[in-house]
Amino acid sequence: MAEIIPVLLGGDLNTYNLARAFHEAYSIKSHVFGRYALSATKYSSLIIPHVEPKLNDIDVLAETLNRFAREHDGATFVLFGCTDDYVSLIVELREAGRIPDSYKSPHPSLAMREMFAEKADFYEACDRYGIPHPKTVIIKSADELPRDLGALGFDFPVVIKPSSSAEYWRHEFPDMYKVFFADSQNDAESIVSRIYGSGYDRRIIVQERVPGTDGSMRVLTTYSGSDGKVKMMCLGHVLLEEHTPHGLGNHAAIITDHAPPITAPFRAMLDDVGYTGFCNFDIRYDARDGRYLALDMNLRQGRSNYYVTAAGANVAGLVVRDLVFGEDLGFTETDREVLWHSIPFSVVKKYADSDLAEKAKSLRKDGRAVNSYYYMTDLCRRPVRIAELSYMMHRQKQKYKKYMPKNT
Repeated sequence: MAEIIPVLLGGDLNTYNLARAFHEAYSIKSHVFGRYALSATKYSSLIIPHVEPKLNDIDVLAETLNRFAREHDGATFVLFGCTDDYVSLIVELREAGRIPDSYKSPHPSLAMREMFAEKADFYEACDRYGIPHPKTVIIKSADELPRDLGALGFDFPVVIKPSSSAEYWRHEFPDMYKVFFADSQNDAESIVSRIYGSGYDRRIIVQERVPGTDGSMRVLTTYSGSDGKVKMMCLGHVLLEEHTPHGLGNHAAIITDHAPPITAPFRAMLDDVGYTGFCNFDIRYDARDGRYLALDMNLRQGRSNYYVTAAGANVAGLVVRDLVFGEDLGFTETDREVLWHSIPFSVVKKYADSDLAEKAKSLRKDGRAVNSYYYMTDLCRRPVRIAELSYMMHRQKQKYKKYMPKNT
């Protein structure tokens, strides 16, 4: 059997979750390529780091991957992009034949990327497949923003977000947020003007804000095989998200769930279009009418993907079995209930909704809780990693204290 080498592009929690999954499934280390070192993967014994400051340049990435393939001739590489940028570059390189066939990647085709690359395209697809989503207006310039959102039935605050996340982050400006909330018409006009004034030239989403706490959120991760059919679905009930400006909406604590009535429409859509690879959906429960509303679709595994591995569907194993060994994976929808978190458990207890916090405590007491970072096989080999994680967890406590104050 040819040597299998995981090649991960990134360096954040997404990357560490994958490296841990590969090590658990196959006892192998992952080669991680990034522009700089990040705390999430720093000092890990599971990772062989490679720093290339210009890795996000498509020509540099092509040369880096080709050189690495030459250095490991005969190996099979499992290539993951851990950010939208890297996924997009992988898709383009693969489509153009600029990387060897020995790189197997769980990402969609270029045609599929074009179908779903932007949030605006996703909402249009939801309309076609009968998947409910919040009330939405899509604009292509500041001049297209309706002058009276209230007259269109929007209640303030409204959500404003770029349709193309990858393009948006290329144009930095002061007070740049992943998602904006406008409290008035003037706020909405100011935010839209700032985004377009930065140089961003894609569509912008103006959307109804569905009321509720972090506990109203759900996350759905899917894997579609090389035959274009969904092989795995894993639903999670979000307890807490991050609340920093750049991390707003990133999942920090999840309890796995099993609710086929929620997930079935997404499976139908992916099967119908012949999607391949990982996909990640953000869904919000609307207590006003009991509907589950689709908010977002990412054409990759989410950064919280270890919740899927913890539920019994090892994300690395799915890809290797499908793309390397050519196995028939059948279909699995996970039903194992576990708590996953990437923040201190004390933060989960303090800031999650009280009923969810109690459920989290019960799962932890029963031994059904896992923190991505606390993989003892890794920590026992690198004591310096323990120090790095201690500092990370301390910073997380400080971030929640600053950005999500809670009266106690």
